[in-house]
Amino acid sequence: MKEYNLADRHIIELKKPEEIIIETKDLHVFYGKNEAIKGVDLPFEKNKITALIGPSGCGKSTYLRSLNRMNDEIPNTTVTGEIIYKNVDVNSKEVDVYEMRKRIGMVFQRPNPFSKSIYENITFALKRHGEKDKKKLDEIVETSLKQAALWDQVKDSLHQSAHALSGGQQQRLCIARAIAMKPDILLLDEPASALDPISTSTVEETLINLKKDYSIIIVTHNMQQAARISDYTAFFYLGYAIEYDDTRKIFTRPKIKATEDYVSGHFG
Repeated sequence: MKEYNLADRHIIELKKPEEIIIETKDLHVFYGKNEAIKGVDLPFEKNKITALIGPSGCGKSTYLRSLNRMNDEIPNTTVTGEIIYKNVDVNSKEVDVYEMRKRIGMVFQRPNPFSKSIYENITFALKRHGEKDKKKLDEIVETSLKQAALWDQVKDSLHQSAHALSGGQQQRLCIARAIAMKPDILLLDEPASALDPISTSTVEETLINLKKDYSIIIVTHNMQQAARISDYTAFFYLGYAIEYDDTRKIFTRPKIKATEDYVSGHFG
């Protein structure tokens, strides 16, 4: 394994600070005594797709889960530093995590639709939040499924089980379920890793279309996917954010040797 100078880092300053939708400042994540994230400072621009890349175990998924406090669910985990969203530190104990997650939604690696109908997958959380107007629920279901590029395929089977859908359709249903809550930010942890190439392409097209309404942060191990769909890319290594820049620059003119080796396939 090559050794890299981890003091060498390049983090871009976004050109329009007022357009930052969320950012972390000196973020650390500990699993017991193991420090998985080591003082990461990253800003994310509104209505852009940002890809988090890096070798397995580098901390990119741990970092992503921190952004809407999913690491709270893991025993013996400590998160320090700030996660600033709309001038509020969502890492503060005073924050209502349940309400915050309505604004910062998440889609996981493997499709995880509820054991309910397609319609109920979309409306379940809405009903829990008190929405009872059938007409409004119908409108949200249609809008969300259209945004997730799934409506035309399922509009005649909304009351059938979500588990009857293909893997790619299930993943787009999970995206629709997340955006039904009208979040500002959509977090995705390797959402296409369990999908075939055609389904992967459809999910990618869906995300590109969604960025006009949502700010998207995606963890991916697929370099081609990051290059295809993201505006910005952050390279993680050993718990550090080593380099963060325009995706085109990361893949053609990286400033850090570790990044260059990783994206060119000469890492390790």
